[in-house]
Amino acid sequence: MEQKRVAVDGYTDTPLVPGSEWHVHDPYRPQPPVVTPGVAGGPPSDAVVLFDGADASAWMSAKTGDPIGWKVEAGHMEVVRGTGNIRTRAHFSDCQLHLEFATPAEVVGQGQGRGNSGVFLLGLYEVQLLDNYDNYTYADGTCGAVYGQFPPLANACRRPGEWQTYDIVFLAPRWDAEGKLVRPAQLTVFLNNVLVQHCQAAQGPTNHRVTSNYNTPHPPEGPLELQDHGDPIRFRNIWIRPLAA
Repeated sequence: MEQKRVAVDGYTDTPLVPGSEWHVHDPYRPQPPVVTPGVAGGPPSDAVVLFDGADASAWMSAKTGDPIGWKVEAGHMEVVRGTGNIRTRAHFSDCQLHLEFATPAEVVGQGQGRGNSGVFLLGLYEVQLLDNYDNYTYADGTCGAVYGQFPPLANACRRPGEWQTYDIVFLAPRWDAEGKLVRPAQLTVFLNNVLVQHCQAAQGPTNHRVTSNYNTPHPPEGPLELQDHGDPIRFRNIWIRPLAA
């Protein structure tokens, strides 16, 4: 639907903004859509709620497509070891994602064996989730890393057992008709309101122990996937805002 033009204060005797039909400070330039913010990390009015603390029907087993085998209780869902990754039934492309997570309060293991999970955009691009509070491992596998590619800009982890937040802006890669990459995937990530990835171009779908590339084009849409790495990570308040391409 074409947005109605609303005259407001402005100028029409100014130069055109390069690459557009609009004057600088044009009073007739379409207004941005109104979005009502949520409170304290809650979903804004145009968000797709993926998990509200009770209803996990937006998710399925990544292996079988069956309902998830994770626990859903007390306002969160929790990884059950061996049940496998879960993914959304819906597919998304460019997006803004919010989720909250908590690593186990009881510390078990060290390095990659402590509070490990992952957030996969399109099911392919992993933002690592790990308990890195006084816990050290390879830098490109720490919490907030684009896994195997780029360490986070800071270690902003809270103590084990405390609720933490991820806010991720993801732009999916694009290929032209000949299969040539025209835009790599790009991630901006905030961990507990601290910027840990800044407009970071991924080197390709993330991998373990090997490098990544864009040799194989893939669709610009895919599911959001959460990883079962064997640790009882808890998740709550998951919502996503699809962004215009």
